Amino acid sequence: MIILGEDSQRTSGQDAQSMNITAGKAVAEAVRTTLGPKGMDKMLVDSGGQVVVTNDGVTILKEMDIDHPAANMIVEVSETQEDEVGDGTTTAVIIAGELLDQAEDLLESDVHATTIAQGYRQAAEKAKEVLEDNAIEVTEDDRESLQKIAATAMTGKGAESAKDLLAELVVDAVLAVKDEGGIDTDNVSIEKVVGGTIDNSELVEGVIVDKERVDENMPYAVEDANIAILDDALEVRETEIDAEVNVTDPDQLQQFLDQEEKQLKEMVDQLVEVGADAVFVGDGIDDMAQHYLAKEGILAVRRAKSSDLKRLARATGGRVVSSLDDIEADDLGFAGSVGQKDVGGDERIFVEDVEDAKSVTLILRGGTEHVVDELERAIEDSLGVVRTTLEDGKVLPGGGAPETELSLQLREFADSVGGREQLAVEAFAEALDIIPRTLAENAGLDPIDSLVDLRSRHDGGEFAAGLDAYTGEVIDMEKEGVVEPLRVKTQAIESATEAAVMILRIDDVIAAGDLSGGQTGGDDDEGGAPGGMGGGMGGMGGMGGMGGAM
Repeated sequence: MIILGEDSQRTSGQDAQSMNITAGKAVAEAVRTTLGPKGMDKMLVDSGGQVVVTNDGVTILKEMDIDHPAANMIVEVSETQEDEVGDGTTTAVIIAGELLDQAEDLLESDVHATTIAQGYRQAAEKAKEVLEDNAIEVTEDDRESLQKIAATAMTGKGAESAKDLLAELVVDAVLAVKDEGGIDTDNVSIEKVVGGTIDNSELVEGVIVDKERVDENMPYAVEDANIAILDDALEVRETEIDAEVNVTDPDQLQQFLDQEEKQLKEMVDQLVEVGADAVFVGDGIDDMAQHYLAKEGILAVRRAKSSDLKRLARATGGRVVSSLDDIEADDLGFAGSVGQKDVGGDERIFVEDVEDAKSVTLILRGGTEHVVDELERAIEDSLGVVRTTLEDGKVLPGGGAPETELSLQLREFADSVGGREQLAVEAFAEALDIIPRTLAENAGLDPIDSLVDLRSRHDGGEFAAGLDAYTGEVIDMEKEGVVEPLRVKTQAIESATEAAVMILRIDDVIAAGDLSGGQTGGDDDEGGAPGGMGGGMGGMGGMGGMGGAM
C-alpha cells in the first residue's frame, strides 16, 4: 500500500539514525577549532558580501546556512546556552556532537537507542551532582574573583590586549544595575565606536542617547539638570476623527495659526513650570515648539527610542510620562550633566553624573568595525557570566579541569550502574574528554600527553588541575584565576544530553506536509518520527546548505 506521495522522502531505521548523527557531528566539528584561549576565528560571508569574523560559537551557528533538521537541533543547544548563561556555547555543541559520536559506536554494537538515552540521562544527573559538590563559593564583595570570571569569558575573543580593563568595566557595570529584583543586563547599554583602541573603552554611569539637540540655539550642555521624559509628541494635537476647517477670510486663518502657536507655547510653558532643563521626547517636536524650548534654554531631543526612554528613567530616577498634561515636578529625573559630545565623529547626548545609576553605558572602541563587533560579543558573554555568578554564587575552575574530573568519576560510577546502561555511562565519560583534548589540539599540543597528565593530577585529588594552553603545563586553574560559573557547565551538559538523546530516539525521517505550529507528534514509546521534522528536508542527503559556510 502506498501511503506517501510519489515525491515524498523517507529514511528509516539505522539509515535515519546514521544520517542525523552525521549531521550533528558536522555542526560540532564546524565550531570545534574555536574553543579555548588559542581557538581560531571563522569568517562568515553572505551572498551580499557582508562579512562577520568571530570566535563566538552561537554567532557562527546562527549565521551559518544550515538546512538539515537534526543539525538545527544542535544549533538550538547553543542558543539555549546563550540565553541561559551567555557563555559556553561552543562547549555545549562540542559535547553534544561527541555524545552522538560515542552513541554511534554503541548502536553498531547493537545497544538500543533507548538504552543509550537512559544511560546518558543517568550520567548527566551524576555529572551535575559532582560539579555542584566541587563548586567554589563566590560572594558579591569578592571583586577580584568577579573580574577573573569576566576575563575568562572574553579570553580568545580578540579582547586579550585589554582584558583586565574590560573585565573591570564589566564588573562595575553589572554591580551598578543590580537591584532587589535581580540583574537585568539589558540595563547595560553598549555603544560601539570605530576609532581609537580597545584601551580607550570606558564606562559611563548614565545613558548615552544616539541623537542630537533638535535646535542649534539650544544649549550644548546643562548642569544639574531636571529631566522630563515624554513618550508623547510636542506637536499640535490632531482631532480623534477626521475634521474639516472651512476658512472664509484671511483673519480667520490667522486666528487658526495663532491658536496652534498658543497651544505649542502652552506645552513649553508646562515644561518650564515643572522645572525641566532637558526633555527627551519619544515622538516629534514641532518647529515652533523647538523655538520656544530654545528660548527657555531647554535642551530637547526628539524621536528617542522607547528603550532609551526606559533607561533614562531608570538612570535618573524619573518617570516616563505618556501625556504632557499629566506631567508633574515629581516625574522629573535628575542628572549632574546632560550634554552633546562628539564620539568618533558622531554627535551623541550624554546623560551622566547620576547618583546611584541603575542604567549604565559601555563605550567600546576599536580600530575597525569587525574588531568592535567582536568586542561587543565578548563583552556580552562577559556580562552574562558575571550576572550568573552573582545569581548563583558558585564557580568552577576552567582549562578542562571539570570535564577531566567528571570523566574519571563517571567511569567509577559506571561500575555501579546495572545492565547495558553501564556502556552508555562509560561512553558519556569518554565523550567529556573531548573538551581537554580539543583545548590541547587548538593550542598545538599533543592531546594524548595532555590528557594523561590531566588524569594523573586528578587521580591525585587535584580537582582544579587544568591545561594551560600557553605553556602546555597542567596547573591549578583556581590559583591562576581561570574560573567560570557553575551554571555554564551544568547547562552545557544538560542541553547537550537532551539534544543528543532526542536525535538518537529518531528512527524515521519523513518529509511532512505543512506542519501546524511545528508541534512534535507521535508517542514517546512508539519511536516514531517527530512531526516537527519537516521544514528543511532539502539537506537530507548530506549537509545541504551547510557547505557554504564551513
